[in-house]
Amino acid sequence: MATPGERAVGAEETKKEFALERYRYILQQINGVNENAHKFLAIYQTLVTSLMGAVLALFVGYHKWEIEPATARGGVVGLMALVTIVATFTAILIIVGALAWLDYRHEECDITDELVGVGFRKRPRPSNLFRWYETYVLLFILISVVTMWCLVSLFLLPVMK
Repeated sequence: MATPGERAVGAEETKKEFALERYRYILQQINGVNENAHKFLAIYQTLVTSLMGAVLALFVGYHKWEIEPATARGGVVGLMALVTIVATFTAILIIVGALAWLDYRHEECDITDELVGVGFRKRPRPSNLFRWYETYVLLFILISVVTMWCLVSLFLLPVMK
């Protein structure tokens, strides 16, 4: 039968092993979140390129296909609405990923504070927002959608008569 001291040492070792496994899991999740942002951007670019290709095809071919101009304009606006929906969904996924990353980083810091020492890993700071690539991906999405709407509104829709 183990003595109370031996049980305490065994419990402490089990706690350290569990914390190490949790730390590995957290690092794996952080890596996954980082990779997902790139995947979401690739999906956004692919879908928006296809939808904008459809907008341009509709703009160029609506006369040849004998589509009424009002219907063609409605189609262009509908495709642009889909572009906006894809952009919004992608932005939401990136924001949720960034929030998950923050949560995992805080948990990582909690574990290292307990096992290694306080301050071993610095906690993420909101002032570093401009150093995160997600910030620039979100800006790219916003600017690209606004630009596409402006170009469609200024150059395509007015000449579809």
